[in-house]
Amino acid sequence: MTTHTHTAPGPAGLAPAAPAAPALGRAGLLTVLLGAALPLVDFFIVNVALPTMGHDLHASEPVLELVVAGYGIAYAVLLVLGGRLGDLLGRRRMFLGGLAAFGLTSLACGLAPTAWVLVIARVAQGAASAALLPQVLATIQATTEGPRRARAMSMYGATAGLSMVAGQVLGGVLVAADLFGTGWRSVFLVNVPAVLLGLLLAARTVPETRSARPEPLDGPGTVLLALTLTALLAPLTEGRAAGWPLWTWLSLAATPFLAYGFYAVERRADRAGRTPLVPPSLFRLVSLRRGLAMIVPFALGFSGFMFVIAVALQQGAGMGPVSAGLALAPMAAAFFVTSLAGPRLVARWGTRVVTAGGLLQATGLLLIAFAAWRTWPDLGVAQLLPGAAVAGAGQALQLPILFRVILSEVPAARAGVGGGVMTTAQQASMALGVATLGSLFLSLTPGLGMRDALLLTLAAQLAAVALTLALSLRLPRTIR
Repeated sequence: MTTHTHTAPGPAGLAPAAPAAPALGRAGLLTVLLGAALPLVDFFIVNVALPTMGHDLHASEPVLELVVAGYGIAYAVLLVLGGRLGDLLGRRRMFLGGLAAFGLTSLACGLAPTAWVLVIARVAQGAASAALLPQVLATIQATTEGPRRARAMSMYGATAGLSMVAGQVLGGVLVAADLFGTGWRSVFLVNVPAVLLGLLLAARTVPETRSARPEPLDGPGTVLLALTLTALLAPLTEGRAAGWPLWTWLSLAATPFLAYGFYAVERRADRAGRTPLVPPSLFRLVSLRRGLAMIVPFALGFSGFMFVIAVALQQGAGMGPVSAGLALAPMAAAFFVTSLAGPRLVARWGTRVVTAGGLLQATGLLLIAFAAWRTWPDLGVAQLLPGAAVAGAGQALQLPILFRVILSEVPAARAGVGGGVMTTAQQASMALGVATLGSLFLSLTPGLGMRDALLLTLAAQLAAVALTLALSLRLPRTIR
């Protein structure tokens, strides 16, 4: 492999920034945000559609879990590679290619004749998402600066959070609407016109950027990272439904050894002057390191809650897919409104806004738990509204700001790998959240009943929120 030696202009010893790229205009920003929304919506849009899918395709529970897990694992495993390819080949080119692949794989999902074809198409869709999403952050980092970058990052964070909630709402509406008799298939087919619009806009509005010194791909690092994440996520997402066979335990036991092997290979490459997939020197950035530590419990708790509440409302409270989706509409609305105020609040109070957001989120979860304890099984939109709205406002004061914190010191030349590392941590944590909190809830339900299983799962999420609160006190007070 060709070796490249880096100069070390800054305290972190990172590569120099690329020459100034063309500015990203408003239309270009909205276009890349559309590209960011699609993969995140699709992670959650299937939650309320799973019962209908299972009935239609005669799919067992383990196969249905693979519909969710296959997408999440492929997405998480390939994100850093997607970011590196954007740095190497051009971020606009990778954005267009990833967007087109996402549209084609969405069409394949929507037309899948069997459950196993759907699983394969979802894995391919996850890979397309991994090619698409890192280019959004990298393009913003490379084409904006100062207040414009702060606003763009805030909009990215708001888009990400809103997409995760709106995906579940949209899924319920589409399944119930049964557009043209498509049923659950519409949750995938709806992506196709959105992708066509995105491709038309991107060709005109998104500037091309790439690293000033393109770096070769790190084959050993890529393979070891993929093996590490797969060894961790596959057994956790499939273990409970499959009855925890021997392979799940062997896979989990291998995870720390694979993780150490990945770290050793990356450190050796960095010291030898080669270009590792995830440069250890990147973690010298305090803002990135501490922000990532917060993203993990936040994303884990958030995604676990979204999965569990979808199951509880449909199977326990007897709601249909529309009602189950709309029950979270107040969370989406509160997230959107509050995120608009985020940049002004950060300018005045700095990262203490994140701490305030954690307190609000904890309050909202307590209100949801109280409503479930008091009104079950008559838990409906009205009963959930106060807690969902408060929790949504709290999340809006955390997620967009954490994205800004993590990438605030990453140089433009490493924008792709920085965005890839951040989104990998987020996506892997989301997959872990569905696996851990989802498995906890489904395991407790037979013995305790659905209400008490929901309450205990909410308590587990509150523990994750408490951890984010503690970690928020260690964030740098101001954001560049």
